Amino acid sequence: MKTTPYWWDDGAPCPDLPRTPPDNADVLIVGAGFTGLSAAIWASRGGAAVTVVDAGVPGEGASTRNGGMAGAHPRLSLSATAARWGHDTAVAMFNEAHAAYDHLAGLIDDFAIDCDYTLTGRIQLAWTAADFAAQKAMAADMARDTRFPVEIVERRNLGQHIATRRYFGGLYYPTHGALHPRKLHDGLMAAALDLGVTVVGNCPIWDIAPRGGGHEARHPGGTIIADKVILATNGYTSGGGVFRWLRRRVFPLPSFIVATEQLSPNLVAALAPGGRMMVETRARHSYFRVSPDGTRILWGGRASMTPISAETAAARLRSSIEDIWPDLKDVRLTHSWTGNTGFAFEQSPHVGVRDGVHFAMGYCGGGVVLAPYLGMKAAHQALGNHRGQTAYTATEFATRPWHPGGRPWFLYGANAWFTQVVDRRQNAAAARDRAGS
Repeated sequence: MKTTPYWWDDGAPCPDLPRTPPDNADVLIVGAGFTGLSAAIWASRGGAAVTVVDAGVPGEGASTRNGGMAGAHPRLSLSATAARWGHDTAVAMFNEAHAAYDHLAGLIDDFAIDCDYTLTGRIQLAWTAADFAAQKAMAADMARDTRFPVEIVERRNLGQHIATRRYFGGLYYPTHGALHPRKLHDGLMAAALDLGVTVVGNCPIWDIAPRGGGHEARHPGGTIIADKVILATNGYTSGGGVFRWLRRRVFPLPSFIVATEQLSPNLVAALAPGGRMMVETRARHSYFRVSPDGTRILWGGRASMTPISAETAAARLRSSIEDIWPDLKDVRLTHSWTGNTGFAFEQSPHVGVRDGVHFAMGYCGGGVVLAPYLGMKAAHQALGNHRGQTAYTATEFATRPWHPGGRPWFLYGANAWFTQVVDRRQNAAAARDRAGS
């Protein structure tokens, strides 16, 4: 069983990149994932000389480790989002999340990126009857106040999307899609390089300090002077100063994914009619999909909130797979890997500026669509362009007093709480609902 992402089996070799940045740049971007490369593309289109640096191999963070689901709306319901930041901001966030799909599709079309992008639709599956009632209320709010299309799927109609009786209904998002994240990153990298962007790998930025009207960033090979700086490190942020300020607000939450061996296409089609992207409402947050070639199931979720081995994660995710699809009881798993989601305490991304340094991060699992979009917004804000206006700047980027910005030790307690209490309560509720239906 490989412990590298399934996506890494297929993709372009990383270009031969310099390991030392130039001495100067109009815009310095730290992080060469979806956020950073999108920001670089838009800053370069705006006429800036752009340098992107990454502490490791560009793209080998969350950008090429995720499930390849092009689907995200604000993690909280519309009513909960409005309770935190006001009705107008909440509506704007939902509408922007919908607009982010057009932005992603535009990047793919503009640069002819072959990344297996398909408009599959995505269904959020209700683990309990109460979850389905909450979904109906959310759909009514969205239909009334936003432009975000969503459809209620009654339990009797779930067979059009998934072959199981475990769920009580769902929300179907017809504009959501699927893609190959490694190929998307390859395409964004090629686009940035074609525009003249300098991309540097294996070059950590140790600190950033003001210098004149700009900034000085220190790295192992010296310093780079930049008029503007954009941080795009999300769940892989490290360091002090402004980095530490961000680490207090965005913490790395691991997500684990497995890939099955190649299966009969007929079996896959029977298990997942329509090839939808699928997620659950339960706190375990299983998310699963058909591979682009239609022969495998890729399954992710909260195997743990703290580091565990690939073998332990695979065993836990296998249990979830078998619970939903007993026909896959004896299937072999060929890949088991993990990556960090950048999770914000307020469960919402944020685009902003701190000490003159711009940033976009905190996607809470929705980065495939939101990272390129908000990277674009951060680039426009850094250049002083009105196109940088976004509701994601109006959200609060809060921390908690018990998280000083180092390793998130609180996740050990959270892991125990969710495993021993939340999961058991949700499973018990689902069992009662199934017994009564």
